[in-house]
Amino acid sequence: MLVLTRKSNESVILGEDIEVKVLSIRGDQVSLGFRAPREMAINRKEVFEAIQAENRSAAVNEKASMELLKGLMPR
Repeated sequence: MLVLTRKSNESVILGEDIEVKVLSIRGDQVSLGFRAPREMAINRKEVFEAIQAENRSAAVNEKASMELLKGLMPR
């Protein structure tokens, strides 16, 4: 893992078109600003993990539904 130290109002550039800026630091909380293309999803880790779990669950349910439909189809 790359570790960088930044102060308030300093930025990190990712690639050519993503900027992460430290907006403020209050105690143990840091506020970050993100400048990136609109089509790029930016989520907190816990939200990203919840989306991934929901997608996996939906895929399993879809597969089970397809198997059920196959069983109902005449051969």
